[in-house]
Amino acid sequence: MPVHYAAADPGEKISERSQDTPRREFLYLATAATTAIGLASLAWPFIDQMNPSSDVIAAGGPVTVDLSKMQPGQQIVVTWRGRPIFIVHRTPETLAALKSSSMLDRLRDPQSQVLQQPPYAANWSRSVKPELAVLVGICTHLGCIPTYRPTVAADWPGGYLCQCHGSKYDLAGRVFRGVPAPYNLPVPPYRYENDATLVIGDNPPGGEFSLDDVEQL
Repeated sequence: MPVHYAAADPGEKISERSQDTPRREFLYLATAATTAIGLASLAWPFIDQMNPSSDVIAAGGPVTVDLSKMQPGQQIVVTWRGRPIFIVHRTPETLAALKSSSMLDRLRDPQSQVLQQPPYAANWSRSVKPELAVLVGICTHLGCIPTYRPTVAADWPGGYLCQCHGSKYDLAGRVFRGVPAPYNLPVPPYRYENDATLVIGDNPPGGEFSLDDVEQL
């Protein structure tokens, strides 16, 4: 007698396969996600160490400034450690005025005796190079930013004016008498990499000056 084999129901096979496929895909995705999370948790401490800490960011590294295009009488402003740094190319007329007796008589600290600058800038121009002033642009009264007003007028010798409370400084950052500001504008540590490149935040060889050393910012 011939034997007859009952054929399997095609619909049943398709149904079982259609149910198994999403289940397998879900298991694959869940396993992959768990593995990825585990690897990320292991890698995070190493990735986090590559990011600078808040104290490193606050400290700030040196800033390099190209001076090759600066013209006499021009000022540029850069930021170092979150502070504005004024860089001024002083004219020969300005330099002569800084040394005049009529100017010196109007200043509170004309000889820069108060420690508001590094030793290598403790001179009549308060700078390494007389023609280039480098100053922290923050008024020593209450921390406003003075405006650059180099043009000499009948009642103005040229320099910086703080709009907040009227403090005045000459173009060496020296404070005038009779104004609220008590000290000259600070001079930051700086050096020249070459004739056209200024490095703010780095002392010349042998220098150890820091802004933390000044009497007042």
